[in-house]
Amino acid sequence: MHTGSVTPFGRRSMTLGMLANQVMAREIKPDQSVDKWKLFRALCEAKALLGIGDRALAVLNSLLTFYPKNELAQENGLVVFPSNIQLSLRTHGMAEQTVRRHLAALVDAGLLLRKDSPNGKRYVRRDSAGEIDEAFGFSLAPLLARAEEIEQLAAAVMAERLHVQRLRERITLCRRDIAKLIEAAVEEEIPGDWQGLYREFRDLIEGLPRSPTTAQLELLLDELTALRTDILNRLEIRVKSTKQRGNADYTERHIQNSNPESTSELEPSFETKQGAIAEPDNDRGAVAPEKGRGEAAYPHGQRKEEEQSRRPDVRNDGGGLKSFPLGLVLQACPEILAYGPDGVIRNWRDLMAAAVIVRSMLGVSPSAYEEAANVMGPENAATVMACILERGGHINSAGGYLRGLTRRSEKGEFAIGPMLMALLKANGQGRLKVG
Repeated sequence: MHTGSVTPFGRRSMTLGMLANQVMAREIKPDQSVDKWKLFRALCEAKALLGIGDRALAVLNSLLTFYPKNELAQENGLVVFPSNIQLSLRTHGMAEQTVRRHLAALVDAGLLLRKDSPNGKRYVRRDSAGEIDEAFGFSLAPLLARAEEIEQLAAAVMAERLHVQRLRERITLCRRDIAKLIEAAVEEEIPGDWQGLYREFRDLIEGLPRSPTTAQLELLLDELTALRTDILNRLEIRVKSTKQRGNADYTERHIQNSNPESTSELEPSFETKQGAIAEPDNDRGAVAPEKGRGEAAYPHGQRKEEEQSRRPDVRNDGGGLKSFPLGLVLQACPEILAYGPDGVIRNWRDLMAAAVIVRSMLGVSPSAYEEAANVMGPENAATVMACILERGGHINSAGGYLRGLTRRSEKGEFAIGPMLMALLKANGQGRLKVG
């Protein structure tokens, strides 16, 4: 049976909600207790579901500091009675009028009960032993009564937040995959309406609100996943057809190159001096040694300009750079092999395809690689990218390094030969036969 007053002081009206909160507070179990700060953290998590804001929580935090125990329990008493001035001080100077407004919000949210005195003041009456006999102020009983509900709400909020975080992570991965797959398709000149697919992709992203709901994020993820699957299917069809053609080409080359007297691409003849001129054969870009000529024919490794102009098979790509044999490049840069079709690089086309993959992996922008290909020539740009991959642990910014080499190549200050020779030496292959 309830013996105290159930109505608020002054002109504040009584509501059925207040009465319901009082009934709930009287149903607290005698042995029920909860850590007040653990419960407050749960309140902070569930504030949106409980309809309270940050400043109301600040006022409640200050009220809890006036509760002498860490455990909220009936045996410790559940009424706190600070004045508005004290609450203002503990809320770091919050105006008293603002404090009263947020106290009312906490009462309306069913987190506090008013236990008003006859004159509306907050105070305590003690017995002869100094123990609290009766206190008037704010009762924390609703917090104790709703502790389990508040913790469940907090757990639901945290689970929802984790779900949204995972949705956003998966959306980010889908966005990255789609953008890079379309970029790869365009760079490889694969037939298809890639511009239309990119516009569809951008429409999906830009159609998302600034503060999307969970349902909107789930819908976007489903749409992006479907788009990524469509793009992957198109590219996989292309890869399978290319692989079939590549196997046929390889079989044909294997038959043509079965002559034991032919020179292997992996054992080329080459010049070791800077500015050396590679002489690829007509089919595979391997070096065919010039008969009757060697180091002795040109003292100090110098070649005469008139001899260079007479030889139409000398590779001299953009920027004045000389192309070196594919076999030599692969000996100097073996790591690039892993990025070729099926882990094999059989020709310059395979090397250039591998260089595009390495370019993306190392974070080199398409524009930087395209500029290098225009200045150096596509084969030399692929060779430089293979060298950068080989020296990856010593290069902080692959894109900046490539742009620097491109600038030097434009000025005629860069040669690939010394870079390849240094890598050959580092790989323990510096003693190759010359001529």
